[in-house]
Amino acid sequence: MKDTQTNVGLREHKLPMRGAANPSSQEQGTAPGSFALEANVGGPTTFSSPDTPGMPPVSTKTAWDFMPEPGSVGTTLETAVTQLEFARLGVVTKEMKRVAEREPHLTAEQIRDEIAAGRLIIPANIKHLEKGLDPMAIGRASLTKVNANMGASPVSSGMDEELEKLHWSVKWGADTVMDLSTGGDLNACRSAILKDSTVPIGTVPIYSMIMDSKIEDLTRTMIMDELLNQAEQGVDYFTIHAGVLHEHIPYIKDRLIGIVSRGGSLLAKWMIHHGGQNPMYDCFDDICDLMRKYDVSFSLGDGLRPGGLADATDEAQIRELEVLGELTERAWAKGVQVMVEGPGHVSFDQVEYNMKLQRSLCHGAPFYVLGPLVTDMFPGYDHITSCIGATAAAYHGAAMLCYVTPKEHLGLPKKDDVKQGCVAYKIAAHSADVALGIPHSRDNDDELTKARAALNWQKHFDLSFDPDFARAMHDEDLDVDTDFCAMCGHDWCSVRISKEIQEFASGKDENYAWDKPTVSAALTIEQKEILEHRGVLTPEEVHKLASKVKGNVDTSNGKAACHSDVSDADASKAMQGA
Repeated sequence: MKDTQTNVGLREHKLPMRGAANPSSQEQGTAPGSFALEANVGGPTTFSSPDTPGMPPVSTKTAWDFMPEPGSVGTTLETAVTQLEFARLGVVTKEMKRVAEREPHLTAEQIRDEIAAGRLIIPANIKHLEKGLDPMAIGRASLTKVNANMGASPVSSGMDEELEKLHWSVKWGADTVMDLSTGGDLNACRSAILKDSTVPIGTVPIYSMIMDSKIEDLTRTMIMDELLNQAEQGVDYFTIHAGVLHEHIPYIKDRLIGIVSRGGSLLAKWMIHHGGQNPMYDCFDDICDLMRKYDVSFSLGDGLRPGGLADATDEAQIRELEVLGELTERAWAKGVQVMVEGPGHVSFDQVEYNMKLQRSLCHGAPFYVLGPLVTDMFPGYDHITSCIGATAAAYHGAAMLCYVTPKEHLGLPKKDDVKQGCVAYKIAAHSADVALGIPHSRDNDDELTKARAALNWQKHFDLSFDPDFARAMHDEDLDVDTDFCAMCGHDWCSVRISKEIQEFASGKDENYAWDKPTVSAALTIEQKEILEHRGVLTPEEVHKLASKVKGNVDTSNGKAACHSDVSDADASKAMQGA
């Protein structure tokens, strides 16, 4: 008999492994770990993607190159206030220790050293710490963080609704929250938010500065008074649009959508009216001195970020980024922690360049990006268009992602929009962490895979990010936990078939074994609301699931009635909805 063996599948493939850690602590499965660069905690390429040829080089400078003069305020233990100042003095603060507890892949000493280098910040106003702030870190050495925006507008929302959004944002994974209120009693709303929040709160103070006046009337005194007020309240980081300069304005004239940053547009209007320089830039040193006293961190605003793909990576955006690099240096020299804001709307092919240009110009200071949105033509779905760009941004260097909700460009986000934005961005952040090879980042994925392989539905849901949603989606079709789902049914379920093949490891982890099909518990209130909102089932069907009135599922034989070896073929198909 002729030998029909071939060499198909026997070819050796060389994978582009570059030394990154396997994101699974047990290196489980058959696939290799991350293709990212070897982790370099303490260096400029900590958890970094390989550079595509032509990318800007890594900066050779850090915050250590911009030290204050010896003997200056903040250079001794007696005068140190900020996390940056303590880190430079070799001190591990209690806030650094807390971050290490929350991020076990880093030691408190590594966190201290990353702060000292300017590559990581702990946004923690000393006044907010007194109110119960739980310290966290933003930097490429840490897990990728997510910020949620909220805030009352002149035409919608109020304090109660914004407090609800705060709690809702944190529930769905927001690591920080920005209060962008432009309507109502801003001061009272901000105070209430800070009192309730255990996560860092950021603001754009210029909104409050001109609440009762025109932007043309803005003065240095108004700027400093409002910054002092918010620092005293406990705000953890300020977005200050000091990088938009008078000389940048001509670069805007040919843009399709001009300036989309509220702070950037307001200050451009001020500069045109007065014919002078940006007042935030002119008094930047004084702003630094004030923020240092409370350890308020800078979020250096990107006032000229692109608002459409056609304006991305243009002269205006890059010129401002150069100034933000200068301001980063000046803030470090004053002992103030810094992160830098970034775009915006950027086509997918330009995301890496934008991330690595910032890394070069701003010496590795944490990059905080809005999206970026990689297409402009899907309003109502911009939480999706932007989380695609956000995943790429985090993989290529961004440290924190500012969420985008389905209401972006359309209106003020409501409660469900906040959830959709948070979930989309938790997906982006987690996906990037796994790709970067951050230790243990894939552990939960692997455990869920084991549960899925074992067809252990309850464990599957327990390990998921949103168990209520997953359970409701499953029970919408079949309210019995058995060895298949409603997509394939029993006879066509590949996972069940793989589990039964003795030579396979699939589904055989004893920690996930289960005995027999089980009718699931009645829907929770949350699950009931999910199915009602989806509108697939009738109210009667939802009520049946919520009250668990006995129906067609019969597990008395240890199998659901839709198994083909319990019912005849026609009955089985009917049960499965075929």
